[in-house]
Amino acid sequence: MRIEIDDLTRPEVIALLNEHLANMYELSPPESVHALDLAKLRQPDITFWSVWDGDGLLGCGALKELAPGHGEVKSMRTPAARRRTGAGRAVLAHIIGVARQRNYQRLSLETGSSDAFRPAQVLYESAGFTRCGPFGSYAEDPHSVFMTLQLPSTRS
Repeated sequence: MRIEIDDLTRPEVIALLNEHLANMYELSPPESVHALDLAKLRQPDITFWSVWDGDGLLGCGALKELAPGHGEVKSMRTPAARRRTGAGRAVLAHIIGVARQRNYQRLSLETGSSDAFRPAQVLYESAGFTRCGPFGSYAEDPHSVFMTLQLPSTRS
């Protein structure tokens, strides 16, 4: 399994992100969908990674800088046929590691509140994320669960 910074041009990655967006609109009302499209993922404040096994795409994830010291996990997705391979856990650990390297004090995320999002919530909880209130430009929403992870400072 290899994790690499991705330029969002490969057909497999584009297809996975399109699947992700379509699925989010199936599971949540439009005003509660916070998944980013390709154009928004290509912004300079976002780093996007893809996870591969040879030529097979196992998943993806991104890190958005919200403010100095605060990042947001975005676009975590694993293709349905590749779930339970450890790719989600691997890319989340990678994102947390990069956030630490950037000296972020906090890493946050938004995910859905319905039962379909429970596996994602369990993954985030297993990495140390805890529920919190809305952050950044988010507002309270019954379709959203907000989570955060405090990161110890690596500066001496």
